[in-house]
Amino acid sequence: MKKFGPISNKFPHFYHGGDYNPDQWRHDPKILDEDIRLMKLAKCNVMSIGIFAWTALEPEEGHYDFKWLDEVMDRLYDNGIYVILATPSGARPTWMSQKYNEVLRVGANRVRNLHGIRHNHCYTSPVYREKTEQINRKLAERYKDHPGLLAWHISNEYCGECHCDHCQKAFRDWVQNKYETLDHLNLQWWTTFWSHTYTDWSQVESPAPHGEHKVHGHNLDWKRFVTHQTIEFYKNEIKPLKEITPDIPITTNFMGTYQGLDYWKFAKELDMISWDSYPQWHGPEKDWELASNISFVHDINRSLKGGKPFMLMESTPSMTNWQQVSKLKRPGMHLLSSIQAVAHGSDTVQYFQWRKSRGASEKLHGAVVDHCGHENTRVFRDVTEVGNALSKLEQVIGTTVEPEVAIIYDWENNWAINDMEGVRKEGRDYEKTCKRHYRPFWNKGIPVDVINMDCDLSRYKLVIAPMLYMVREGVAEKIEKFVEQGGTFVTTYWSGIVNENDLCFLGGFPGPLRQVLGIWAEEIDSLYDFESNYAVIDKENKIGVKGRYKIDQLCDLIHVESAEVLGAYESDFYKGQPAFTVNRYGKGNAYYIAFRNNNEFQEDFYKSLINQLGIKPILDTQLPEGVTVQKRTDGTKDYIFIMNFTFEEKKIDLGDITYIDMLNEKSITGPIALEAYGLKILKK
Repeated sequence: MKKFGPISNKFPHFYHGGDYNPDQWRHDPKILDEDIRLMKLAKCNVMSIGIFAWTALEPEEGHYDFKWLDEVMDRLYDNGIYVILATPSGARPTWMSQKYNEVLRVGANRVRNLHGIRHNHCYTSPVYREKTEQINRKLAERYKDHPGLLAWHISNEYCGECHCDHCQKAFRDWVQNKYETLDHLNLQWWTTFWSHTYTDWSQVESPAPHGEHKVHGHNLDWKRFVTHQTIEFYKNEIKPLKEITPDIPITTNFMGTYQGLDYWKFAKELDMISWDSYPQWHGPEKDWELASNISFVHDINRSLKGGKPFMLMESTPSMTNWQQVSKLKRPGMHLLSSIQAVAHGSDTVQYFQWRKSRGASEKLHGAVVDHCGHENTRVFRDVTEVGNALSKLEQVIGTTVEPEVAIIYDWENNWAINDMEGVRKEGRDYEKTCKRHYRPFWNKGIPVDVINMDCDLSRYKLVIAPMLYMVREGVAEKIEKFVEQGGTFVTTYWSGIVNENDLCFLGGFPGPLRQVLGIWAEEIDSLYDFESNYAVIDKENKIGVKGRYKIDQLCDLIHVESAEVLGAYESDFYKGQPAFTVNRYGKGNAYYIAFRNNNEFQEDFYKSLINQLGIKPILDTQLPEGVTVQKRTDGTKDYIFIMNFTFEEKKIDLGDITYIDMLNEKSITGPIALEAYGLKILKK
């Protein structure tokens, strides 16, 4: 495999820094002097600036002020600190909202917002597109040759939707372009239901809480349109940047599994992926369980560009101010959670924010520099520790992760599951279920890609698709080919139910997956929270799993066609019916788990499957609970990250292999101890 290049050849090092808002401190020039001193102390080398700075850059329409930004960029660069320069479109100036009312968003209730907050703008508005293009062009022209400019940060956390007249017309045009005829539209949205048939294109409008919102194909297409329109706005933003600074890479910061946008579609338009990670450490769930869930999202962001390293654009160095409980990170957790991102493929560790805002809603949000204004704080020491660690990991930059396992987590599938009416009103839990299937691999230190259903499957030994409710055109054929050629496929209850327009498959579930799975799903039973059943796995079966496993919430009632029964339901009227099957298809196998369960079954099943398929963990040793292992590689050199996400010391055995501890450059072998929230980074 090849090693990816750095984000920018100007600065081929780990980026360590964060969101910096010098525009908030222009009244006090001493702040910039002190910030530069502190950045150097904390080993911070890259700052994201200009986010939400539109009024400072254009205080009046057509009147620009770049002098303060010139000084900031020059001073930072003169002190060895580089810049990711943001476009300011995330929040518009008051003068613009006052003069051009159309830039303000209209809600689903058809009421236009007042000026305020952020992302309160229409992505379709010709005026807003014109104004963002103008300010972005000015920025590109002015800083195109600045030696400190490493990358463009486009807007900030794109989110939300608009239902104004401009957006209604754009939605109608999008729908008409997709379906071409009203007959086709009515068929795909199944509008004969409740006599909602469209007889003219002018009748098509966005879903509304006080109007149409029960046609699932309509709802699904609106979400697709919002993604499309947001990307179109983004393309308008980057047009002058690509024209004037074609060699400067471009990104925008994603928000984990945010449901408002399909990041698989958005990722195609970015030069590199970046995302903002804010786990609620030391909260309701165990830290190691939360760490597994965050690793799942890191792996999505690495997978979005086929394994290319991503950027941790935002994280808090201490606490947030918007979670239900704003908990401080315990000693060791800041370094551990920062290195966790690196272990899964990030070539940056950046924070929101560098210095706390003195007023407004984020004045109490965590920052590297607190209101005390000096370096004598625990948080500042934690940040400096990360900077020192990153300086010793230069060899890791550009390396990636090479999994043999993939889990399908698909945005459109999630939209459809969340919108469906049936089975369970609450607890559909698609994302949670995907993370449950991910956890056994995390526990064993086996890397995983998290992909969508359109991705290439050929590089994997094992592909898992929990609750693949929607099966888009061509996906079933791809899965069949994967299994036929020797791959192993696992899916679960509530798969193969609808097509890409949320129409149920006819002829029996799991629809187009029926042949590869060798089953027919007749009904699905929902259990109350006080109910349970059990799946009894036969003592003698090819997978080697046996036992009695508790079932919660869902039981799929299936019939085998060509599949082999591995386990059956223990009770209820479907006692003895298949609950767990495998179907031999070509050279491979397809498994169907018909019941929802706790992690006990997943742990046993995947442990057996891992052994059967010869999937190797990164370290050939037993990992204690809460300890995981990740590996980055360039194909020749391996960099192994061992991480303890518990508040207790843990011991593991490295065996006879000798490694180099990259943080202290000492040789290490045999049994080692990891302190609470401790880690080791080893070179093999």
